[in-house]
Amino acid sequence: MRRFPTPRLRWWHAALAVVAGAALVVLLVVVDFAPDEEPEPGPPEDAPRTLVSIGDSTLSGDGIGEYTETTDGLDGNWCRRSPLAAIHRTDVPGVDETVNLACSGATTEHVRLGGGQRYGEPSQAEQLTELARTNRVVGVVVAIGANDEPRFSSRVRDCIQAYFTESPCSETLAPEWSDIVADMVPDVEAALSDVRAALADAHYDTDDYQLILQSYAPPIAPDIPEDVRDLGGCPFLTQDLEWLSSRAVTELNDGLRAAADAAGARFLDLSRASRGREACTGGADPSTEWFTRLTVRFDDLDDADRARQAIRESFHPNAAGHRQIGGCLTQFLTTDAQEAACLVTDDGTLRAAPGVPGS
Repeated sequence: MRRFPTPRLRWWHAALAVVAGAALVVLLVVVDFAPDEEPEPGPPEDAPRTLVSIGDSTLSGDGIGEYTETTDGLDGNWCRRSPLAAIHRTDVPGVDETVNLACSGATTEHVRLGGGQRYGEPSQAEQLTELARTNRVVGVVVAIGANDEPRFSSRVRDCIQAYFTESPCSETLAPEWSDIVADMVPDVEAALSDVRAALADAHYDTDDYQLILQSYAPPIAPDIPEDVRDLGGCPFLTQDLEWLSSRAVTELNDGLRAAADAAGARFLDLSRASRGREACTGGADPSTEWFTRLTVRFDDLDDADRARQAIRESFHPNAAGHRQIGGCLTQFLTTDAQEAACLVTDDGTLRAAPGVPGS
């Protein structure tokens, strides 16, 4: 005898069909009307627009004499970041904050992603990535390279010793200087590339910010009075002063320009930014100078840790120099020029001159 489904079984079949149909409708709705995948986050919109400096003592502010407490030897940190450093002396429309990540004595390795620590701090590119997630970074100013193979500060100290031995340092350094600078160029280019990579890690595009490489201004000049060629001023042989202030700085500047071009960065030429304002050019009156003379912190000599840093401020931009460089940088940042030179004008101030040929 054929058995037919009982009414109870037919009811369950109908119920299952209704549930299955409803699930299919829900699935179709979810598929058809699900929102698009969330885009990757970019620069934070409602965050302070921030200008950042990266690099060595030229930007950290070593030489000014006034430093943040945490970077003037506390827990072994000698980055010597000054509240009066050039980045804090800029006044760029639309910029809300300035942040100084530069550290005295830094090399390109201390800038690069995954690079070595400096005084216990992560690399400056890594610090930039973290900053870029909380602040809207609109510009990064870099000064780096002189502490790599050129070891410019060490060369200056060598030339001071040469004054007392009367054996010109330039005779040893000049023949190899071009090769030394050439070896530096790819390291600077790599550091600039890592600055871009650091911002890319924070989901920035290259058109979200400006990247500027600035060169170095000569701290000394050959035409200084004889009475300041001593341990209280500028103890250098004339021959060495001529080489340091002309060829050494000029070739260093040209190498940095090449690195900026290769990395697609803007370039600010400081190779003539200190003319007439170098250390000791004021003779008995140092108030007109933009660079420190030979400087010794005698109070630090009683402390073993601080004694090693006692002469590091020598031949660096002072507070007046940073103010002038900050003003020139402000002008450059407000132009569309790919390159400019900071030049001393007739009124004694530093101005950005776009398109001026190299020195």
